[in-house]
Amino acid sequence: MILNKKYTYLNPKRITDPETGNRTYSLFNEKLPSVTTILKHVPDEQKRIALERWRQKVGDNEANKIRDNAAKRGTIMHRILEGAIKEEGHADLSQLGQEAGTMAQAILDNGFLEDLQEVYGMEMMLGYEGLYAGAADVVGVYKDRECIIDFKQSNNPKKLHHCRDYFNQAAAYAMAHNDMYGTKIGAGVILISVHGGGIQEFVLKDKEFQQYCWNWLRKVDEYYRLFK
Repeated sequence: MILNKKYTYLNPKRITDPETGNRTYSLFNEKLPSVTTILKHVPDEQKRIALERWRQKVGDNEANKIRDNAAKRGTIMHRILEGAIKEEGHADLSQLGQEAGTMAQAILDNGFLEDLQEVYGMEMMLGYEGLYAGAADVVGVYKDRECIIDFKQSNNPKKLHHCRDYFNQAAAYAMAHNDMYGTKIGAGVILISVHGGGIQEFVLKDKEFQQYCWNWLRKVDEYYRLFK
């Protein structure tokens, strides 16, 4: 694996509203909504209904606890994987940290570093002028293809239709990178580490990738019609 710093990435100011959780980035002399904020306000109807049913089943308190623990575990897992790419150690001995470490190690044991041939950047801020911004996990070359690589963790295995928001994110970051740096990234890779064991790899490319680019732009358009 080669760490190829061929692009100079920006470090814009990120602001999170403490009440709503909405996130914006100060980029291109404007405040742009984050990719995750747009997805939160313009969800897929099937996902929205499924989440509502799940909340009703487990109750709000338990749902919030599961959500928050998953978010913390995911953050730690990202740090461990970023450290592995940089050949730097990172350990967290809390219960969630140990779970995250096991899940990160599963991705590494599955040959991730062998398939990752080049890394242009990690946790870099990307934006599409006038529309949106966000932070991508990794941009580089994976299995001979330039792509956006995103790490996810889950309590249970995901079916393809559960990953639509992940694909929307990958398309959004690829389009932003192409707009800012003149690249032609046309693929996204989602690596999901499942709690209790197992790795899922979903690859978005070619016509399917283009379809999600259009789908993402429709969501951006709907967001601005709702809030501007």
